Amino acid sequence: MKKIAIQGEKGSFHDIAAHQYFEGEQVELICCSTFEQVFEHIKREPTAVGVVAIENTIAGSLLHNYELLRESGAVVVGEYKLHIKHSVCCLPDEDWADISEVHSHPVALAQCRNFLSEHPDIKAVEAEDTAGSAAYIAKYKKYGWAAICSSYAAKLYGMKVLQEDIHDNKHNYTRFLVVCNPHGVARFSCEGKRNKASLVFSLPHEEGSLSKVLTILSFYDINLTKIQSLPIVGHEWEYLFYVDVTFSNMERFRQGIDAITPLVKNIKILGEYESC
Repeated sequence: MKKIAIQGEKGSFHDIAAHQYFEGEQVELICCSTFEQVFEHIKREPTAVGVVAIENTIAGSLLHNYELLRESGAVVVGEYKLHIKHSVCCLPDEDWADISEVHSHPVALAQCRNFLSEHPDIKAVEAEDTAGSAAYIAKYKKYGWAAICSSYAAKLYGMKVLQEDIHDNKHNYTRFLVVCNPHGVARFSCEGKRNKASLVFSLPHEEGSLSKVLTILSFYDINLTKIQSLPIVGHEWEYLFYVDVTFSNMERFRQGIDAITPLVKNIKILGEYESC
């Protein structure tokens, strides 16, 4: 039985990603109200795993989660990309004519602007969670309320799906990281399949410092797939660079890391894992 900490309720997209990533395995969800609680839990319990959203193809990066990942000391052991599909649901005995409000997470509401504009009489209300909105409506029998969530969450809470695929952009994907306590990394060790890594480092204030690093990575056949900069609090105009790279040869990757280490500051490998 794998204990997996997620942010959100059962039926959330974190729930779906966790079950799909660990398909065929027994899973016990630990539902947390914040991402901070997810990282705190896996820090306390070495056997627990966290599934954490890190970026979305529409909304962009979840910047705070980069900081939480680095500060927690957790290790990335996998990733999963989930196709995000939103549905609108209500209590089983209601229909469109009964709905006056629709509740969901602000990001989900933003991703369904066209749908909301087509229903100007329905008030959009921000909530903490997509699945949590459906759970609340079902539990407290909130007549006249609807929720925007996954169809999986709607069915889980006995809700009626009024319409599926209401999101504006059909190419809506969220990338999740699978993270664990450093003491639990051995359970995921799969040397032959690891072809991706997440790094973080800072750079000296020198002309071309980032360009030099990227040139060296290219020389060692390391492909940069993402770079995200975040300011270092308390150090004006200094930044941490969070970088994702892919590679086909582990030895070349490690040689490349050794080569850039003298050119950067505070480099840390956040995880080596198999690319999704």
